[in-house]
Amino acid sequence: MERSKEEDGDGGVAGQQPGHGAPGLAMKREIGLWSAVSLIVGCMIGSGIFMSPQGVLVHMGSPGASLVVWAACGLLAMLGALCYAELGALIPESGGEYVYILRTFGSLPAFLAVYTLVLVGRPAAISAISLSFAEYSLAPFYPGCSALPQAVLKIVAAACILLLMLVNCWSSRLATRLMNVCTAAKVFSLLVIVVGGAVALGQGRSRREALLSAFQNTTQQAGRIGMAFYQGLWSFDGWSNINCVTEELKNPHKNLVWALIIAIPMVTGLYILANISYLLVLSPREILSSDAMAASWGNQILGSWAWLVPLAVAISTFGSVNGAFFSGSRVCYVAAREGHLPRVLSMVHVHRLTPSPALMFTTAVALVLIIPGNFSSIVNFLSLLSWLIYGTTISCLLYLRMKRKNLPRPYKVPTLIPAVMLLASLYLVLAPIIDHPQMEFLYIFLFLLSGFLVYFLFVYFQWQPRCLQTATLQLQLLMEVAPTTKNMD
Repeated sequence: MERSKEEDGDGGVAGQQPGHGAPGLAMKREIGLWSAVSLIVGCMIGSGIFMSPQGVLVHMGSPGASLVVWAACGLLAMLGALCYAELGALIPESGGEYVYILRTFGSLPAFLAVYTLVLVGRPAAISAISLSFAEYSLAPFYPGCSALPQAVLKIVAAACILLLMLVNCWSSRLATRLMNVCTAAKVFSLLVIVVGGAVALGQGRSRREALLSAFQNTTQQAGRIGMAFYQGLWSFDGWSNINCVTEELKNPHKNLVWALIIAIPMVTGLYILANISYLLVLSPREILSSDAMAASWGNQILGSWAWLVPLAVAISTFGSVNGAFFSGSRVCYVAAREGHLPRVLSMVHVHRLTPSPALMFTTAVALVLIIPGNFSSIVNFLSLLSWLIYGTTISCLLYLRMKRKNLPRPYKVPTLIPAVMLLASLYLVLAPIIDHPQMEFLYIFLFLLSGFLVYFLFVYFQWQPRCLQTATLQLQLLMEVAPTTKNMD
């Protein structure tokens, strides 16, 4: 690894560090406004809305409180996205949270963020969604089976990951088109659920008792409320992914903000209406006992056409894995370009201009995480990590407001919004740890501690085994990849 030119302390702002590489070799700006909206919606709507309503209801204890949590999650996502839009205008580089922390707080905090994102965060998200894809894909082949064979489940999830790696390595434009198709399919599937609930209500076949006693048995424990938010926010995760591909976005100063303003309210509205539809068709007991809630809803409303629900969910989760690949590999690519990861991960294919080494590395880590994978535990693990990094990123905005008041800001949010988001992040990180501690939280702490050792050994002191240099050269020749420059046009 090479040490980043950004040292500890204040970093430069707005892309002052040019990348190293062959002049003219850079990733293309191929993402327009509607493709950006599709990326956000496609990354947000995945497995969460079809599986997480159970988790929210379990922790909140009542249907009404669970709907409040879903609405609050949408509001938090919107406020966070507005803050990220200002950061994206200030620092118009790909890399999302990593590059914002790097330019604001310097090398060590940025390394810890990318160490977490690249080795755990992004690959674990891909693993979790792929497991959900496998579960819904296999459901029609195992009718009446409450527990699917784990070996078959993980083989299908691995096949999904490998296929999407090939698509993303082949062409960024092909990956974007696949994302647009899957996004249209998942929005349509949610509209079917919403309309199905409305029809059941109109025909008098709905279960209105859950809504009549909506707030009965609502929990008062801060830790359980925090865990409910974890499950709900998992369904909204993905709103920040557009910031990871800023250098590939056409007219980023305008399209970044508009894409967020269009996508997040649309997703929030669909989520709340879909949850109301679930509560109208299924009793709370049925919701809690079902391993595939959307499929249970389909059995009661669609009858012989119920097989369409697992198909729709499979397409939805497939599209989300594609979106996670598309954005997650860019974080790995940018971090390597800055010297925080092996240099080969910063290279792109000389003909296809795709970050194939970063995609292959993300694939390898995701495949490893599938082996012990459990959807619920991965969600809780990821949610704590996500909000730890979100809070750090939001603090970048507040820091720049205080220390760099004269920076040109094409877009600016009221200071109250990042302040509220920072407090929400602190609550979502601390409340579950204090009130409902789990072993996963200890693993996160130990993992972050290991990041300090890796940073000082490989980045600060620049220790680089000779075999790594040889391997980089051989891999560069084998994969036909080369270093790049930043796309700052």
